[in-house]
Amino acid sequence: MEHSLPLITTMAAGFGLALILGFFAERLKIPALVGYLLAGISLGPATPGLVADAEIATELAEIGVMLLMFGVGLHFSLSDLLAVKRIALPGAVVQMGVATVLGMALAAWWGWSLGAGLVFGLSLSCASTVVLLRALESRGFLETMNGRIAVGWLVVEDLVTVLMLVLLPPLAGILGGSLETPDKAISLWLTIGLTLLQVAAFIALMLIVGRRVLPWLLWQVTQTGSRELFTLAIVTSAISIAFVAAELFSVSFALGAFFAGTVMRESKFSRRAAEESLPLRDAFAVLFFVSVGMLFDPAVLFNEPIRVLGVVAIIVVGKSVAAMLLILMFRYPLNTALTVAASLGQIGEFSFILAGLGLSLGLMPAEGVSLVLAGALISIAFNPIAFAAIDPVSNWVIKHSRLARRFARRDDPFAELPMSTERKYLEKQIVLVGYGRVGRRIANALNKQGIPYIVAEQNREKVEDLRQQGVAAVSGNAAEPIVLVQAHIAKAAMLVIAIPDSINARQMAKAARTLNPDIEIVLRTNSEDESELLRKDKIGVVFFGKEELASGMINYVLQRVKP
Repeated sequence: MEHSLPLITTMAAGFGLALILGFFAERLKIPALVGYLLAGISLGPATPGLVADAEIATELAEIGVMLLMFGVGLHFSLSDLLAVKRIALPGAVVQMGVATVLGMALAAWWGWSLGAGLVFGLSLSCASTVVLLRALESRGFLETMNGRIAVGWLVVEDLVTVLMLVLLPPLAGILGGSLETPDKAISLWLTIGLTLLQVAAFIALMLIVGRRVLPWLLWQVTQTGSRELFTLAIVTSAISIAFVAAELFSVSFALGAFFAGTVMRESKFSRRAAEESLPLRDAFAVLFFVSVGMLFDPAVLFNEPIRVLGVVAIIVVGKSVAAMLLILMFRYPLNTALTVAASLGQIGEFSFILAGLGLSLGLMPAEGVSLVLAGALISIAFNPIAFAAIDPVSNWVIKHSRLARRFARRDDPFAELPMSTERKYLEKQIVLVGYGRVGRRIANALNKQGIPYIVAEQNREKVEDLRQQGVAAVSGNAAEPIVLVQAHIAKAAMLVIAIPDSINARQMAKAARTLNPDIEIVLRTNSEDESELLRKDKIGVVFFGKEELASGMINYVLQRVKP
């Protein structure tokens, strides 16, 4: 008995091929996303063999986009952006502008319309969140200052891209798309205004009603004790809000799901929501990348190799060089510039969403989608090589270039204490490394006791803010002896390392003991194994987070139940 089950066939083939090719991609130290795209190419009409149902794949991709954007919203952190706003906000906007202009220039050279060039350039300008976070996590860069700048930069790119997703549909007719051109009586600015008004109404509804109703609903579901119902509530919220946004406010599914995620993040269930929805989000995200791969025509690699090279050059070279120059202009060191440049030298999910939207609006030719996909495949595959080359390239350039050595040691006004710094901060003071959540609490306690201290912090914006508050602070990585020298470690009473970085902590302790053999060192760690090793090395007094939490709870319990 023969069965016609295109949905099951498409899902089985998509998941199966994605698993196999994703596995081989990871074994080759390439992001699995490349394997998913190759699986889609294999199932697409441009390659021989099994051809999956394109219409069903497209619908599955829509669900994938919703859940993918819901996940982006869940992880969207305004605090990450605010921590590096002075560099990430202008830097990302300018860098996206440069990439978009380069893409438009290339498209104009090929004879494409203004609208096609705009969508094409925007598609090349936004890096992949998935690829970036995986790359930073695998190299331990995520919690570093360089990693925070890259993540903050990407947050701005995501916000700009979301705005473009809102504005492109109403402007499609004006930009030369296949949709009907709006009535001439309606001006361009009125069209934009009406669109933004609809979006604002949706956002207001989400912030006012959604922020109260959604947590309340999840709390009711949680009280049932059913994990399945909680997961169902999360997925239903994401898809339903996206659908309502599209039907009532003419907002895209992607934007609706994104704001559903941002509202969910504000609730106390955000962490659990992220954990419970992760498997489903990952599964449909795979189908999204597979469906995108089905749109790719491999013939473009052979028929238009020069165009493919031009696209790759904009992504890998144009974007990276623009980002690097911007960061150097902001007086950050060369290593930071190279790290952020490597982070942004690729494109991914937002590029596919933009290119797909441009195709559906009649703005982007099918060849443009193939070129974007070719650029994504090549740039994502090259990205690990770019990260691996950061240190060798930095060391070689610094060794052979006097200008590079100047960039490596920036003449940063925040890297030195002002000459007017009071003497009490220069002798018998505490050097506090890191001004995050832990460092801030330690500083507040020292302020209450009137104990002088100097903060050593990699985030220049935090150092600038601290100095405006009258706090003695220096900018830089305290693992470098020069930073500790500027903090007057030689005459300090204590070094307090408030960041959980055991590798750099050892370097800080070694430098501090070299400059001040009698200094007392206090440090923290989030790992039990690391805490044992640090104690064995007798670096200083080690505080392990969970151990201190247990100790505090034990003391409280014993005090309450004292006979």
